[in-house]
Parts: sequence; C-alpha cells; structure tokens
Amino acid sequence: MRKLLVILSLSAMPFVGFGQYLWDFGVHAGASNYLGEIGGKADTRKDFITDIKLSKTQFAVGGFARYKINPIISAKLGLNWNRIAGADYLSTNRGRAGRNLSFRNDIIDLELTGQFFFVDVPDLGHTYRYRNDFRMYAFVGIAAFYHNPKTHYNGAWTPLQPLQTEGVSYKKFGAAVPLGLGLYFTIDKKHRIGWEFNWRTTFTDYLDDVSTVYVNPADLTSAEAIALSNRRDELGNSSEVPTADNYLPGMKRGDPSHNDSYLTTSINYSYIIRGKSSFYRSKYGSIFKHKKYKKRKIRAKF
Repeated sequence: MRKLLVILSLSAMPFVGFGQYLWDFGVHAGASNYLGEIGGKADTRKDFITDIKLSKTQFAVGGFARYKINPIISAKLGLNWNRIAGADYLSTNRGRAGRNLSFRNDIIDLELTGQFFFVDVPDLGHTYRYRNDFRMYAFVGIAAFYHNPKTHYNGAWTPLQPLQTEGVSYKKFGAAVPLGLGLYFTIDKKHRIGWEFNWRTTFTDYLDDVSTVYVNPADLTSAEAIALSNRRDELGNSSEVPTADNYLPGMKRGDPSHNDSYLTTSINYSYIIRGKSSFYRSKYGSIFKHKKYKKRKIRAKF
C-alpha cells in the first residue's frame, strides 16, 4: 500500500508543481499597425494584413497579469498603449494619394482575454525536474479603449475628433474584440519569456477620422475643420493624382462598410508568483506536510 502511494505521488508531481504557480505579472513591448482607410496598397481598402503600410509601423507597450484557471485555460488582464498611424502620400492608389489625409492615434486599451493552450511541453530537456516548459495558446476576449486621432497641421498635432470633419460626432471611447496567438517559455519555474500576436477588431470606423463622404464646408464649424476635411488643394495641380473635382461634397471619402482594426506583435516577460491552489491543498497537502510532534511533558516523580 505504501509503494502504491509513493508511485501515485510521484506520477502526480508534474501536475502538483504546475498547480502551485497560478499568477504571473509582466510587461511587453513591440510594434503596432492598423487597417483602415488611410494608406494601403494600390487597390481600394481591404481588411487584410497585406493592406498594411510597414513604414507606418508604430510602438506597442503595456503590462499584464495572468491567472491559471486550470491546466489548459488562463485569464489575462492587460493595460496597453498602442500608437497607430497612416498617410495617404505613401499609397500607390491614386485616389488615396489625392485625398492627401494623414493621422496618428494613441490608443489606451484595457483588455480581458481567455487563453486556450493547445501545445504543452511540461519538461523541456527531459530533466524530470519540470522547471522549464513551453506552451502555445490561442486567445479571444473583450477590450475597452480610449483614442484621439490627430493630424499634423501648421507645425502641430491637431486633434480631429472635436472638429467633426465628416459632420459626425464619434466617441473617444470604444470597444474591441482582441484575438490572436501566443507562446512562452518558462525558465526555472519563475520567469516567462514569450511572444504574442494580437488583432483587435473594433466597433468604430473612426480610428483614422475617415469613414463616409465629403461634407459641405458650410456645414462645418470652423476654418480649421474645413481645411482638414479636404486636403486635396494642398497638392496643387499635380498630374499624378485626380483633380479636385473628384473630392467634392457628397463624394467618397471613406468606406463605412468596414470598421477599423489595429494589431500588435510583441515580446513579453513575466515573473511567476508562487501560491498553492485549493486543489493542491485539498488533494496533496497532507502528503507533503511535515508532521509536528509535541514535546512530552515529563513529570517529576516525587
């Protein structure tokens, strides 16, 4: 009976050790880009990665906390700062280039995702110590974000949302659905180094301040709004782009049939906090708990 208990205890050790480390806290840094109306290739807008202008890749930084729910599911809460940008002058599409719009947007998002592990190598190197591992996962979740698109005008970055360049009062707060893939290596049961690709689909088409049609300048509220709603005239009489007659009120300025999205790829590091789970305590705590022996009181015999 004792031998059986020892065998069962040893066979359960990988899962017991795995269950002891439930939390890890970390940071990440990487690159970000977006899919929307501004920039892109020679064709019209596409919601696919081939429409990205790599020269407008920006930064992505943030921090996170992750909790292991069970051996195949973890929950992750992250706070991120992602900058995206675009410029029509980089596009080989004549219509986009003639539109001559550009923007930069700093997006602060708070996201909660569920990670679902589909590759698990719990003992890298087959050391039988289970100190190093490798895991891959897919994830999906929900995010809330704050954004404020700006454009460079008269030597300064000018916020676009208050100007309502399309006559639309869109919100600075929004929601997104993050999804993607990731992986990490655990080293010495304490450190995790990983990589993650995160694609966030939003419920707004105004990350770049462009969505519908050109409005009548008379309907805009300021001279600055008029100047930034249609920047075709800044190009002069260029033969390389369509004439100003193609950018009149009511004509196409954006594509409202697709919402904007942004994506990041990043390297992350996290530190694991040791803490036994309730499953560990209830099932295995008694096996490894040292017994405390009370000292016997010796009474004098007189």
